[in-house]
Amino acid sequence: MNNRLTWIQEELDTLKSKGLYNRIRTLSSPQSAWLVVDGKRVLNFCSNNYLGLANHPRVVAAARDILTKYGVGPGAVRSIAGTMDIHLELERRMATFKGVEAAITFQSGFCANLAAIAALVGKEDVIFSDELNHASIIDGSRLSGARIVRFAHADAADLERVIQENKGTYRRALAISDGVFSMDGDIAPLDKLYEITVAHDVMLLVDDAHGEGVIGKGGRGIVDHFGLHGKVDVEVGTFSKAFGVVGGVVAGSSQIVEWVRQRGRPFLFSSAVTPPDVAAVLASVDLLEESTELVDLLWKNANYFKQEMKTLGFNTGVSTTPITPVMLGEAPLAQQFSRDLYEEGVFAMSLGFPTVPQGKARIRVMISAAHSKSDLDQALEIFARVGRKLGVIA
Repeated sequence: MNNRLTWIQEELDTLKSKGLYNRIRTLSSPQSAWLVVDGKRVLNFCSNNYLGLANHPRVVAAARDILTKYGVGPGAVRSIAGTMDIHLELERRMATFKGVEAAITFQSGFCANLAAIAALVGKEDVIFSDELNHASIIDGSRLSGARIVRFAHADAADLERVIQENKGTYRRALAISDGVFSMDGDIAPLDKLYEITVAHDVMLLVDDAHGEGVIGKGGRGIVDHFGLHGKVDVEVGTFSKAFGVVGGVVAGSSQIVEWVRQRGRPFLFSSAVTPPDVAAVLASVDLLEESTELVDLLWKNANYFKQEMKTLGFNTGVSTTPITPVMLGEAPLAQQFSRDLYEEGVFAMSLGFPTVPQGKARIRVMISAAHSKSDLDQALEIFARVGRKLGVIA
């Protein structure tokens, strides 16, 4: 092997020895309550398909039907020849759904964060970022060139402290927080963050990736949850979770959206969202606007599963959403727990450093509206068996 690259194998070996190596399993079935993973049929407690829309007949049909009209790919970036009328329709529909003036779509939620953050702040500016924010926020903040100041997780008082400590050292300031934190399942105190940012003339951006389709009226997200329509400057979202498709969105005032359209680099330099994806998201929006049935079922399933896990003796952390972490501590134990679950018929992956802090490895259980009561009960029995086998519960 080339000596310049020997360090890579050494690092890979270190990851394996520490139980941090990510072994990626392969699916050969649609996303649903049950999956075929590495050739084995297992219960799915791993995906972000909150509402079961990834394989919903209406969503699939919408993607299929649009192919005959628009083909497969957009053929260009949005700013040259890639903006189709269905892109604009989706943006209008998302603005209405979110209760804002305007919205702009991107290839992913990750790209949406990269675009919005770098458009709003630069080298003369500062970002106040929750210490547990998602990697896309971290990377978007770094790419912006702005100085990054972290505040304690979900701590509005600490946000105010760091704002006051940095007064007079920046041109513009942007505070950023996840809405629902994906590893712990807790909700940001957005109402308090808003009060502080307004008082100190700081812009506010919330990443609602795990809130859309989950919290708020009919799944309209964290801004709706707190009744802050028209007050939070920027909402970033994704279509890859509750909506069941792929893509991202930035929503807010017409002025902010127009600025992101002019300066958002993923919008300007990467091809548009594909027509089938756009049509599928539109179908998902239709379903969410027609009924709260799926959102209600998601919460019914989540509350039941979480309570039963606590009764069994598992530590489910601080989650107040359908995200249910099973806290295990060390990465090797979490990986063994995941392997044993798989052998018993449950697909739920372990998460360790750097996805979560060292010493806080876990199994993150993702509940879906697609799960039946019997699915949940079967999973609970398997979790109990594995937990007792590994000494996690008595």
